[in-house]
Parts: sequence; structure tokens; C-alpha cells
Amino acid sequence: MRRFFFAMAVAGALALVCGPAVALEPLSLVLNWTPGADHSPIYYALDHGWYAEAGIELSVKSGKGSAMAAQQVGAGASQIGISEVGTAFVARSKGADLVAVMAIYANTPFVFYWKESSGIKGPKDFPGHTIGNPPGDAARVMWPAFAQTIGIPVNSVTFVNLSPAGKMPAFAAGTVDIISDFYNGHDLKVQTFGKDLGYIRWSQIGLNPYGNAFVVNADYMKAHRGTIARFVAVTQRAYAACVKDVAPCIDALLNHASGLKRAQMVEQWNRVKELMADKTTTTIALGYFDPARMQQTYDLVKTYFKLPTTFDPSAAYVNDFLSKEIKMEPQ
Repeated sequence: MRRFFFAMAVAGALALVCGPAVALEPLSLVLNWTPGADHSPIYYALDHGWYAEAGIELSVKSGKGSAMAAQQVGAGASQIGISEVGTAFVARSKGADLVAVMAIYANTPFVFYWKESSGIKGPKDFPGHTIGNPPGDAARVMWPAFAQTIGIPVNSVTFVNLSPAGKMPAFAAGTVDIISDFYNGHDLKVQTFGKDLGYIRWSQIGLNPYGNAFVVNADYMKAHRGTIARFVAVTQRAYAACVKDVAPCIDALLNHASGLKRAQMVEQWNRVKELMADKTTTTIALGYFDPARMQQTYDLVKTYFKLPTTFDPSAAYVNDFLSKEIKMEPQ
């Protein structure tokens, strides 16, 4: 009995010292795709308890493309997501209520790959061929911009629906002639196809809109501005930490996602760092949006798409939550 009362007294004292437990704010994040190297900082911060320390109970869901992620965030199904900025602008024009709060890719990650042995020597040869990618793939959404810049008809290719994991096997087997992918997966394709690999980065033809960014449901941000501020602060810090030392970040990624190979993820992360770095992110703040380039990204979308509604792009993003003390390292 004495032990019982002693235990109760200790418990009461601890309650007085520690106070009541603070409830964490639930926050749902939908990725653009399945987990990869570019998402490793999120899992690193999760495993180190950084989001919990900031009062956030973060749940991370795999996605099925930028378009779907933007739609989910715009509809409020997830409070925050990752979407390519041009695709997010298209979704916003269709009524998706979202705002970008932190850039991941300051440069476009889009690349088209083909095999030289297929007879394709460059994008002018794309007409009459098949392109394999998922229906919600950002490169498919933005295809009209690419086709018109190259000078080929938008309807001159046939798109074949493939899962992200199905692109490489289909490409290797010749089921499709061309695949779209992000530049962070470039090394694996070079190793697999060698000199037979042909490719073109969109930036090579002058198309360099902003790539992936964190987008937030606008109504949620208005009601929970502090939560979003803390999320961005933790996430910006995590990406900076992984730029300095990616090893523990890849560890965290592999803890949460099966079937990934460490060496490939490290190679991907090195490409991700290239995509993250530009004059703005290296001199102002990691994740910072340059207003002029955001206007250019919007103008690109407006030029090549019939937007249901137009809007002021400056209302579609904020830099308010980013610390200028954290800068991207030049690559």
C-alpha cells in the first residue's frame, strides 16, 4: 500500500512539473509521387522529431502525380502537398484553392528519354511515337508547351499510361518509345542504356519554369498560419541539413520506403541539389521564389493552356515563412 501511495505521489509531482500534454496539430502531406531522394529531408525531420517539437503531427502519403496532389490540396483533402508549380497554376485556374510556400526545385526537372536505336535522334522525331508516363505526370500536363516550343503538333504523339515504377521496364522492353522523368533519376538511365540513351532536358530548349514546390490549401493557411509557418521552418531546416550531409537523410528514407537502393538514392540526391540551386536560393534563401521567374512560369502556362480563369500569380505563392538565414549551397 505504501508503494502505491508513493507511486501516486511521484506521478502527481511529475504532472505538476511537466504540465498537461500539448496536443499536436494534425497535418496531412501528399507527395507528388512515391517516396524518393527528394523527399528524404521530410523523413529525416520526422525521425528526428522536429515536426513533433514544432507541435505538428505530420502524416505523409504517397502521391500519383503533381496534378492529383494539387487537386487534393486545393479541395482540402490534404492540407499540404508537393506539386510542380506550372501544374499547380493550372489547377488553381480550375478552382483549386492553393498557395505555394516553399520551392524544392528552382529549376525544371523535366527530361524526355529515348533510345537512339529506335530511330529517334531528337524531339523533332517524336511525332508518330509513344510517350509513357502516368496520367497525372507534370510533363504530360505541360506537354503542349514543349511541343509548341519544339515546333511539332501537340497531338502528334500517343501517351501510354504507366505507373512510375513501370516506366523503366516498359522503356527497356520497347513497349513505349519515349518516357518522361525527372532529372534526379538520370544516372540510373545512363548506367542502364549507355550510349544508346538519348535525352533532352526541357531547360535546354529554353523551358525552365519552377519545378516542385510545397503547396498549401489557402483556407487552411488562413486559419492555421502558425502551423504552416512552423512546417516550413522545419522543412527548410531539414533540406539544408541534408544538403550538408545526406547519409542520415537516406537512412530515414529507407526506414519509411521499401524497395529503394541506397546508392541510387544518393545519386538522385546529388541531381536534386543541382535542381535546388539557382541565384535566388543561394543568395536569398533556400526555397525562396523569385517573383520575376514566378511571373515567367505563369506566363508560360497562360501562353500554352486555355486557363478557365486567370489570376495574379503573386497571389499564388508566399515567401513569408522562409528564413533568410538558411541558404542553398551553390552547386
